[in-house]
Amino acid sequence: MTRREILALALAPQTVHYRTFSQALPDYLTRLARDAYTRRQRALDALTTPTAITARQRWARETFWRLTGGEPARTPLNLRTVGEFRRDGYRVEKIVYESQPGLVIPANLYLPDRAGRLPGVLFQLGHSLNGKAAEPYQKCCQGLARLGYVVLAFDPMGQGERTDYPRPNGGTLTRLPSADDEHTVPGRQLLLAGLSATQLQTWDAVRGLDVLAAHPAVDPTRLASTGTSGGGTLTMFLGAVDSRLACAAVSCGNTENHATRDFIAPGSVDDAEQNFIGGGPAGFDRWDTLYPLAPKPIAFVMSGRDFQGTYSPNYLLDGRAEFARLEKVYAVLGQRDRLRWVESPLPHNLSEPLRIEIYNWFGRWLQGATKSITEEPKVQPEPDETLWCGPTGNVKRDFGARSSRQLIPSLQPAAADWAALTGAEARPAARLAEVGETRFGPVRIRAIEVRSEPEVVLPAWLYNRDAKHCLLLLEDGGKGTRWQEGSLYHRLAQAGIAVCAADVRGLGDLRPALGKGAANYAISHFEEEFWAWGSLMLGKPLAGQRITDIRALVTALRAAGFTVELAASGRLVVPALLATVLEPAITRLTLTGEVPSYQEIAKQEEYRHPTADFLPGVLAFTDLPEVAKSLGARLRRVERFDEKLGLSTP
Repeated sequence: MTRREILALALAPQTVHYRTFSQALPDYLTRLARDAYTRRQRALDALTTPTAITARQRWARETFWRLTGGEPARTPLNLRTVGEFRRDGYRVEKIVYESQPGLVIPANLYLPDRAGRLPGVLFQLGHSLNGKAAEPYQKCCQGLARLGYVVLAFDPMGQGERTDYPRPNGGTLTRLPSADDEHTVPGRQLLLAGLSATQLQTWDAVRGLDVLAAHPAVDPTRLASTGTSGGGTLTMFLGAVDSRLACAAVSCGNTENHATRDFIAPGSVDDAEQNFIGGGPAGFDRWDTLYPLAPKPIAFVMSGRDFQGTYSPNYLLDGRAEFARLEKVYAVLGQRDRLRWVESPLPHNLSEPLRIEIYNWFGRWLQGATKSITEEPKVQPEPDETLWCGPTGNVKRDFGARSSRQLIPSLQPAAADWAALTGAEARPAARLAEVGETRFGPVRIRAIEVRSEPEVVLPAWLYNRDAKHCLLLLEDGGKGTRWQEGSLYHRLAQAGIAVCAADVRGLGDLRPALGKGAANYAISHFEEEFWAWGSLMLGKPLAGQRITDIRALVTALRAAGFTVELAASGRLVVPALLATVLEPAITRLTLTGEVPSYQEIAKQEEYRHPTADFLPGVLAFTDLPEVAKSLGARLRRVERFDEKLGLSTP
């Protein structure tokens, strides 16, 4: 090389080719979703005979209960009537019963003034704060009663008289932000014990059907279920497990699959009961709940605006495609006319046009009607208090009801397979790749990358490459928390310690990009909460993904000649703790603050622990404080990070 060439090279622009790190987590989940979609479609393509369809129906029922926590035992209902009122053409009985011991269900039973045994409809509610008293739901129940149906409308968990977090001044209003939170806050706690809000709410519906089928005014061969939004989704779930249904109408339910062809990360995540944990690896999704009903009549009464106002942009596209698949199954069974799909241009609501669609569908299949109605019967919603089964509007105060979290059993210690519980993996081939270099005075700083997954490259800064011992430092705010001159990283490096400040999935530079689609949906699903649920649905808890990333970083640093100790704060405390259990090569772990307890989280009425750390079924084995004890001298806890970090090297 000539002197001119050397000079030209020295003067050439120096560039650092950083990646678009925000796509790492979305791309990883997209791969998992694509694999799940392919697996599921392959199974559905084989449904070309009645025998194959019957086998799929059996598989769907069994898989539903396996994913959601198992089928509960049928315990005494302890049914009693606590009140009644009459209106023109029907009367309403106020009843309470127990779906599980101590779980009191308040319900309104609408009984038409007609003789003989009548068809029965289980009306399931959407996410109204006042539950069964919500105006459109009352109208539908009254309309059905005037048309000759016995209707049972009950409050789901967290709504109406079953509000779990009531305001102190009485009534049905929650102190949480929404009814969705009333489902999800206890739903996370149930998950820790291998249970789910899906299991609880579906079983509430099964027991409601028990009440309806046993009533002397009801013909048990003519049972149906309907509901809008969450109630439509729960109608699907009931159809998956209860063969007594003769007919169903799903209004604005969450019929969008998570493992869809055009997946938009984090996927169609909703409140706790609508998320099938581990559904991706099982090849099971929301539309699979409908196959066990075939070839019974099902109507889908949808809002054409839901793709931008309630659910993701895939909602209607995926729904129409899945409906076409279900049509083929009905055709194989010779009953194509028993399916209906109709869309309203109006927003997400059980509006009058959708109610009339439900009346006509049930009229055709449950009453043998040959003509459709075009106008709703006279309806007049009642004040909320008129429908209450108790004097104050809350079953805890009025009937001593248990909370759903009280279903969680006591911890039974057993050996835990943390790799299996977290889905974390080792990365023996992980290596450091340098992408840039600079210095603060005598401290050299290298920008490095470590590949953790095909789609996931972890960015980090490595201070003082020449040292032999490295402190891998993971902070809640990401590696950019303390990079400045004179920062903790800088001072530790000056003291002769190598410091690797890194980001892991979901944090720092790896915080995921905003999804595509309507702004309301994309922005509302940008929070870590939704990425955590999406990861759980695809079988890879976010905590486990972060553990995999930590293990990749440790492996790469050791391959570069370092001994490695780990320090973590905030949302990285739990992943760091469990990574240290799985990686003996980590010489010491330093954590800020106390180690959380899953058992305590499960007991608390209100807690603030991030969903990213929730692991399905973990309380069947052990708890985090016990894990911390098992590390002995390898673990130390401090209030905050300071210059003492990493100075007491092994």
